[in-house]
Amino acid sequence: MNAKEIIEQLTLEEKASLCSGLDFWHTKPIPRFSIPSMMMCDGPHGLRKQASESDQLGMNASVVATAFPTAAGIAASFDRELAEMLGGLLGEECQAEDVGLILGPGANIKRSPLCGRNFEYYSEDPFLSGEMAAAHIRGVQAKGVGACVKHFAVNNQETRRMTADALVDERALREIYLASFERAVKQGEPWSVMCSYNKVNGEYASQNAWLLNNVLRGDWGFDGFTVTDWGASVDHVKGVAAGLDLEMPTTGSLEDRRLVDAARSGKISEAAIDTAARRVLEGVLRARKSRDTSAIYDRETHHHMARKIARETAVLLKNDGGLLPLSGQRVAFIGKYAAKPRYQGAGSSHIHAYAVTCALEAVRSVAQVTYAQGFDDAPDARDNPSLLIEAIAAARAAEVAVLFVGLPDSYESEGFDRTHLRLPNNQIELIREVCAVNSNVVAVLHNGAPIEMPWISDVKAVLEMYLGGEAVGGAAVDLLWGAVSPCGKLAETFPLKLSDTPCYTSFPGDYDTVRYGEGVFVGYRHYATVGKQTLFPFGHGLSYTRFEYGKPTILSGGTVRKVSLDITNIGDVCAKEIVQLYLSPPTGGAVSRPAQELKGFEKLSLEPGETKTCLFELDSRAFSYWDERVSRWVVESGEYVIQLGASSADIRQSISIMIEGDGVSAIAVSQDTTFGDAISIPGATQVLEPLLQRFLPPGMHSDDDGMKRMLDATIGYMPIHGLRGFFGDAGTDELIDSIVADLKRLQQSSH
Repeated sequence: MNAKEIIEQLTLEEKASLCSGLDFWHTKPIPRFSIPSMMMCDGPHGLRKQASESDQLGMNASVVATAFPTAAGIAASFDRELAEMLGGLLGEECQAEDVGLILGPGANIKRSPLCGRNFEYYSEDPFLSGEMAAAHIRGVQAKGVGACVKHFAVNNQETRRMTADALVDERALREIYLASFERAVKQGEPWSVMCSYNKVNGEYASQNAWLLNNVLRGDWGFDGFTVTDWGASVDHVKGVAAGLDLEMPTTGSLEDRRLVDAARSGKISEAAIDTAARRVLEGVLRARKSRDTSAIYDRETHHHMARKIARETAVLLKNDGGLLPLSGQRVAFIGKYAAKPRYQGAGSSHIHAYAVTCALEAVRSVAQVTYAQGFDDAPDARDNPSLLIEAIAAARAAEVAVLFVGLPDSYESEGFDRTHLRLPNNQIELIREVCAVNSNVVAVLHNGAPIEMPWISDVKAVLEMYLGGEAVGGAAVDLLWGAVSPCGKLAETFPLKLSDTPCYTSFPGDYDTVRYGEGVFVGYRHYATVGKQTLFPFGHGLSYTRFEYGKPTILSGGTVRKVSLDITNIGDVCAKEIVQLYLSPPTGGAVSRPAQELKGFEKLSLEPGETKTCLFELDSRAFSYWDERVSRWVVESGEYVIQLGASSADIRQSISIMIEGDGVSAIAVSQDTTFGDAISIPGATQVLEPLLQRFLPPGMHSDDDGMKRMLDATIGYMPIHGLRGFFGDAGTDELIDSIVADLKRLQQSSH
């Protein structure tokens, strides 16, 4: 029987039981229909399955699994195929461990670089985040395992995450914070969506009908099941009525009884419970049908793949004088993370890694290096002085000093946010002292989010490894010695200082209120629009070769515009280039829009001297903004500029394109409509001109610009009902009603 047929034969109590967990990780079974429990486990960059009996906090030791690079690095690869491959590897491990649903990927936007969980999220840009999340989902589900995209929605901080109320206008929601999930849902078709803890505009996400029903299911067509973040249910009855399907973890039988009692008292319809139970059951049956009881995976192969993936996610931020790649120099490795790398984040996604390869071990097959620990993870206290003395001596004796530095677990984790962007003081001191005795210093960074770099001018090269997974040390050596060329690009802006960030004054909010006053101007959208300098811009990343961008061509019109350009590797190293397409809106539009927005990216592998063609497709959505006055996506007419470049700040080519708008007026005509807005309706001049002439003072000279500007502004901002105050007895209700009716008629005829 299918889920619908089974639901029709279940008791109310059995249906209610499907809407909450059995324990910390499993759904409830229905024995009389041989319906098993489905196991869910944490992700998204590795499998965290508890090795023993579930405990109340889900913190027991987990089984050995591969720790892959976290999402911060995966997004920096700008590689859809890589994200899909990673998802497939995770799916294989889930099948081998009898896991039906893995909790990931995380598609939340990086509103602030301070968010403690940013290592687990992709980007500050919704297009990039959505593309990578969708690819990850496809990879997992191709292996017959469900993916659960999280945390829906507007979970952009850890501070007070269980009670914070995110106050966000609908335009910012649609264009930024929901857009990432929209793309993931529509393109990836995940089995499940996880609700976040926080409120969104006054209502908890787990019982927010607008989010769960209107947007997720109504607008996007999601047909899987929704599940709370663990412990995020506030009112289970209200949640199910609003579109929530599964509450996790278990609450015993308490919430089941409440749900049954609510149905019998008429507080909730039994049909709502039927719907939620059916959706959960469909997920369980899907997992059972696709279960591969013979599944195994080779851990060594997955470890090798983790190293390969980490190479693609690293970003070469600086390389003055071509210091990298290294070749033949006397090299010193300095810093604790050379021997004990920080390769993953802290919190629910912490993986019991199969094998951790450090750089000090990996380099043995490439070169002989000296090593000094340099620091310990005691960020607020001075280290043993001998560590610094040893590091200075090693740096002085070497031709190149490679510093392995970054953020310790105590600086970034699920559960709390950072309060600053600095490295620990002992590491800053180490960098300063090493640079004082060696002019060829390379900084290799192990961090999950941007940091300030007051020492940036003192080092020759910076290699951002992010939290690169269990094989990060091997990947770092591969890149430092040029076995492969770095090819990652930043999926987030590195600001010069924290106060430059667009949400600086409103993060993490006041008590339980977080006002998203920056609107759509998140990340690079803000920096590009206001012209603010950054440490490293969105999309930035260097290579060991150089690329030449040809002139772009627009290949077609119609509803989809195709843009083509050639890229040539003009260096002598095989490498990959990530070509980014940004769109700039027409000037003088109806609403404020960012100076540029990412609308496409392609990653090309090029041999020396090789040329390949990039092809981008721009549909009408690429040119749209969300207009709150008409509650829909709107395309404005005008000249758009297509920018193509190596980063948001390194635009190599551009081409203009004229776009005809969709003819939708953003004006909802009423007595409150201003004359300035009304005059934009085709034909409105004939209706309004006789009235507006009455405002011109007798004998006013046409060259009196000041008076004309004042009158234009005064009249332009006056609502139609203002005629009552200026026309006296002539400003009747009948006159105002007739004007509104005429304008509505003109508006309709223009469509």
